[in-house]
Amino acid sequence: MKPLNLAVLGGTGFVGRHLVARLVRNGHRVTVFSRNRNLQREVQVLPGVSVVDVDVYDADALAKRLVGVHAVINLIGILNERGDSGAGFEKVYVQLTEALIAACHKAGVRRLLQMSALNAGRGRSHYLRARGEAEAEIKGSGLDWTLFQPSVIFGPGDGLFFRFAQLLAITPVLPLARADAKFAPVYVGDVAEAFARALADDASIGQTYELYGPQVMTLAEIVRYTAKYRGMARWVLPLPDALGSLQAFVCDFIPGKPFSRDNFRSLLTPSVGGIDGLYRLGIERTPVDAVMPALLRRDGRQVPLDRYRRHAAR
Repeated sequence: MKPLNLAVLGGTGFVGRHLVARLVRNGHRVTVFSRNRNLQREVQVLPGVSVVDVDVYDADALAKRLVGVHAVINLIGILNERGDSGAGFEKVYVQLTEALIAACHKAGVRRLLQMSALNAGRGRSHYLRARGEAEAEIKGSGLDWTLFQPSVIFGPGDGLFFRFAQLLAITPVLPLARADAKFAPVYVGDVAEAFARALADDASIGQTYELYGPQVMTLAEIVRYTAKYRGMARWVLPLPDALGSLQAFVCDFIPGKPFSRDNFRSLLTPSVGGIDGLYRLGIERTPVDAVMPALLRRDGRQVPLDRYRRHAAR
């Protein structure tokens, strides 16, 4: 495949950093759209990558930046919003997608690859509803689109195992809402590879790929797995839905929102997939056991070392 000029929205996030590096290895030139390019030095050091400031909700501003681009990849996403009205998800997923589609048409860009989520358009959560509405906008756009629907994504510094590692570090008992909620965690490297392969294959146009790993794990199993490989003796306390819903309500008002009412609603729908999109793209699924034990052990050892260094420097 000849090198392409690519634009990536959300290229500085967890998946974005892996994907941009993967695209660079294929020889592509990548422009990452950011709200503050001066803070994105990790991505800027990659060869063939530039970071530009742009308001992604401004279709005209986007269109100017997209002139000469062969394909656009949209990875922008949030898991929580301010409040619980759905307006935050509506802005990030629906309004942004509408602006991006309009910009693509104005700039003459035909190819659009969009990150979505398993169960988009299903269930009761604002998050999944907005994801589904964004997918509908994409499918009706008239562009050469491809959609990706991952389950929860794991890897170095993820927001799954490592997020629970942070919580477990401060409490011997973790009360857990929807402890039996099911996931099929997918490796971030496999997600990046899926985007790269779809980009290179015109047969992926008009396709939706469910991305999920080979292991189905409950939320409680993910937490216990994290504790095991961090070397922590911790107790997971599954909560009945009435108490779990109350926990979500309280967490809605905690800075940083470690959990929310909308997260609770999302957990009511299993995130396990049905048609293996990685297999369809010729990618062998990476199991959690092949990646996370070493990462969790190594990071767990680093924490006391960092604490010692900070103390020694005083």
